[in-house]
Amino acid sequence: MNNKFVELYQAKKKTPEELAMLVKSGSICACPTCIPMPQAIVKAIGDRARKGEIEGVQHHQLLTIAHADFFDPELKGKYDGISWFTSAAGRKGVQQGLYDYVPNHYSTVTTLWQKSMPRLDVFYTQVSPMDKHGYFSCGMTAAEVSTFMAMADIVLVEVNEHMPRVFGSHLIHISEVTGLCEFSAPLPELKNGEMTEKDLHIGHMIADLIPDGATLQLGIGGIPNAVGICLREKQDLGLHTEMFTDSMVDLLECGAVTNKKKPIHQGKTIATFAWGSQKMYDYVDDNPSFEMYPVDYVNSPYVISQHDNFISVNSCVEIDLFGQVCAESIGPVLFSGSGGQVDFVRGANLSKGGKGFIAMYSTAKNGTVSKIKPILTPGSVVTTGRNDVDYIATEHGVVQLKGKTAGERARLLISIADPKFRDELIHEAKKMNLMI
Repeated sequence: MNNKFVELYQAKKKTPEELAMLVKSGSICACPTCIPMPQAIVKAIGDRARKGEIEGVQHHQLLTIAHADFFDPELKGKYDGISWFTSAAGRKGVQQGLYDYVPNHYSTVTTLWQKSMPRLDVFYTQVSPMDKHGYFSCGMTAAEVSTFMAMADIVLVEVNEHMPRVFGSHLIHISEVTGLCEFSAPLPELKNGEMTEKDLHIGHMIADLIPDGATLQLGIGGIPNAVGICLREKQDLGLHTEMFTDSMVDLLECGAVTNKKKPIHQGKTIATFAWGSQKMYDYVDDNPSFEMYPVDYVNSPYVISQHDNFISVNSCVEIDLFGQVCAESIGPVLFSGSGGQVDFVRGANLSKGGKGFIAMYSTAKNGTVSKIKPILTPGSVVTTGRNDVDYIATEHGVVQLKGKTAGERARLLISIADPKFRDELIHEAKKMNLMI
């Protein structure tokens, strides 16, 4: 390793507590999506806030996956989390009005930072160990890294020996780092729930509509994972996805995904972040066939549309008879965020032969509530508008809404609703003059 880089590393090496001293009252801080939150640095900042040394500090992150000091109600007004995609870690606080959030499409996050945010004082992140050329990798996320690096006055990195070294645009050179500390802990893993027969049934129906050679984006959850399982007999699939998941590793290892037919990044799997099991982390580590790029590139509908037969599979909370999809709230109560759903639906719509699937169970609450409704639950956020929606899938079938009249959409949606709710839905559709 170059002695110059080793000397820089040692000169910039501090304790988490020393790095936390660089955060001042009123600082705007941010870290990348999901895994790379720097645990020791965040805790040290929280400790300073707890002692009354700082106040008015903000932590911005999309998809926080572990509870941290910025979501501690005792630190309200001192160290506050701002959610860009509300997850379990901060959901209760957001719902109670303790913490704020930023509505967005994932592809626009970097633009929002560049054009709408006043500044970025501190960019902090967890990284892989430095390589012989002086570079750290942000490992499991590229999404906002380039933008944060360009904007931030202070760059703090937390070196974790367990963070994979991943190729792509999210490298940080030691010369760009203000200060660093070392921290060792296995990466948090995403535990997939048990896959149900219903998941597999929906997965098979969607997989039957996916041709060989298609390029895929699969969202999070049981149904997208089931689609992955049901695609194992396909040939020459490609991956250009927002989130890289375990089901995609299986498709690569069984040979269903080769990335050979992709018009760009041929032979490469492309993602903007990843979260899964240790098996997946081991797969991406130092793997030249896997690359991560900024979210404004990966999630760009224009970039997505360059892939013929692009297939997007996501999930939702409910849909109404007009075709409006809610994927982020239960009535007015925020549950998650838009994420990249609209980005990929629009990209698939623009792709030659592309298909955008939104999949869900037809009912909730043990079959007592239909998730296909005459109108969305009052206060629900419209995630994917009726003009963008393409295919809807439930355990009762798959229908295409794109290009259909309002009346045809209502009939098609009712046909995949749970049978016990269909008469009621027909009655309501007629009251709304959607069906004659």
